[in-house]
Amino acid sequence: MKVNGENCAVTPEMTVQSLLEQRGHDPKRVAVEKNGQIVPRAKFAEETLHEDDVIEVVQFVGGG
Repeated sequence: MKVNGENCAVTPEMTVQSLLEQRGHDPKRVAVEKNGQIVPRAKFAEETLHEDDVIEVVQFVGGG
């Protein structure tokens, strides 16, 4: 699987939620795209990942 352009190992039963936790992302502060489709935040815990998936994680940044 690729995450933000980098190869990443997929474990059995890995979900978007577990990927975010593994990489230290706060699920409330990111948007996730899987294979070109936005994954709704409510589906993070049930959306499973596979070896050929392409994931983009975008972090929201505050400031002013």
